[in-house]
Amino acid sequence: MKAFRFGMVAFASVISLKLFVLQVLDHATYKALASGQHEIFKELFPSRGDILIHDLKDDVLLPVATVQQVAFVYADPRKIEDADRTAKALGKLFQFDDEKIDALEERLKDREDPYEPIQRNVKDEALDQLIALELPGVFYLREEGRLYPELGLGGHVVGFVGSGQDGALSGKYGVEGYFNEELTGTPGFLRSERDIAGRLIALGDRSIEPAVDGSDVVLTLDRTIQYYACTKLHDAVAKHGADGGSVVVLEPQTGKVLAMCGAPDFEPGAYHEVDSINTFNNPTIFSSYEPGSIFKTITIAAALDTGAITPTTTFEDVGYVMVDGWPKPIGNAEGKVYGVADMTKALEESINTGMVFAMRQTGMDTFVEYVKNFGFGVRTGIELETEAAADISALDFGQEVYAATTSFGQGITVTPLQMAAAYAAIANDGVLMRPYVVEDVVHPDGSRESRLPQEVRRVIQAKTARLLGAMLVSVVENGHGKKAGVPGYYIGGKTGTAQVADGSGYSSSKTIGSFAGFGPVSSPKFAMVVRIDNPRDVQWAESTAAPLFGDIAQFLLQYFEVPPERPFND
Repeated sequence: MKAFRFGMVAFASVISLKLFVLQVLDHATYKALASGQHEIFKELFPSRGDILIHDLKDDVLLPVATVQQVAFVYADPRKIEDADRTAKALGKLFQFDDEKIDALEERLKDREDPYEPIQRNVKDEALDQLIALELPGVFYLREEGRLYPELGLGGHVVGFVGSGQDGALSGKYGVEGYFNEELTGTPGFLRSERDIAGRLIALGDRSIEPAVDGSDVVLTLDRTIQYYACTKLHDAVAKHGADGGSVVVLEPQTGKVLAMCGAPDFEPGAYHEVDSINTFNNPTIFSSYEPGSIFKTITIAAALDTGAITPTTTFEDVGYVMVDGWPKPIGNAEGKVYGVADMTKALEESINTGMVFAMRQTGMDTFVEYVKNFGFGVRTGIELETEAAADISALDFGQEVYAATTSFGQGITVTPLQMAAAYAAIANDGVLMRPYVVEDVVHPDGSRESRLPQEVRRVIQAKTARLLGAMLVSVVENGHGKKAGVPGYYIGGKTGTAQVADGSGYSSSKTIGSFAGFGPVSSPKFAMVVRIDNPRDVQWAESTAAPLFGDIAQFLLQYFEVPPERPFND
């Protein structure tokens, strides 16, 4: 599948074998080789597998992570003539700070040390400059470096390859981290005898077990959708002066992740440039938050499915409601009073008291069961590093106040991916699918481990899903979700402007705006959640998340070549 590429470090020369050139990269092995032991084992290093992404329009797979030839620079301090001059020259070439240059100088002064690593992943331009310096005791050997050829696709899904404290390279975060073992492959071994002078014995006892290259990992992401979604997310975050944001796009019928983006983000090939290590965490699966009003759809789903309400069931809103376990009234946003309203209007206008009414009609225990069946409070199982389960443990206390606040999206936390999967279940006639971002693992021998769509459970009846879909269309057409609509199509969804807990209550200035939905409702091609964290210019999600959702939704419908369902001026 991939050609074997190896190199062997020797102090005076590189020894060629018929089939292999041995490459020694780790400190312990090199030191053993340098010390002239009679029998040695040297690893033969495999080639790391590629990470591939779909381009559905061209029906091709493109690498988002692959390998390239770079150099590994090391020193033999026993052959260094001037440690101070050498350290400064290397520091200038590799842009080391003064502290690192001083530390390198001390390492190079150890006249009994046969090996000190200097720099990995050295590109050809820097290597040419190093060769021109002609520094005694400084050597290099060719090795494979990680290359990320696609820019603008985000680093959270892919992750990156970096070195640990011991200098060993491995995958970190995302797919690179989760599938590090599969991507790395299996090292081989050469067992060889040396004479007392350290030379290979021509007829000595030798045996070679070749390395097995790493497997390729094929993602479900579509390159075009991923690029568009990530670009629009970053534009929206910048426009609103927000702290960050996230987008998840799923295929409802399968659970395939078509796009997954976060902000702030990083380029895998420049991961060291981030301001904070927290940037590496994928906000769609790691950053849990109180979802606010997008969770009201789940409350209505439970009430409809049990027959506790219909879209035309009415209740009287007096602006607040009292619940067991809390001494103060629970009111609507901005203190509004709606009077007599039906459940469709309660969803359109995002009436908190209407959600408490629906929860009570369903029954608290039954409501909690539906929340758990939709997948909240547990990890989805997506094959990515750092997924969080979020927290709905307050519902286990059995007090009405917690069920009441949950009914309108407060007092619990969710991840954007959990929310997207729940809306995808509604779009999929009530069947919850397990989200997945890896489609195939392709081994060096050509065999495949394919991930097939996996049904988790039915969460609501198909007729409930269709009825709820129509109510969500009404939210977009008549409620706070107008800016999420797409001319010519029926889009269903819900806005949510969530307060942010600050330790002693809720912040008076910070909000998180979300929009969750799917479309077209009659035959959904996508389910999506967008989230904007703490926008500075506007407070409500209808002005931040909803327009972003509508922009990406319009692109998706055009990309999938979905014909309009109605005249554009309707």
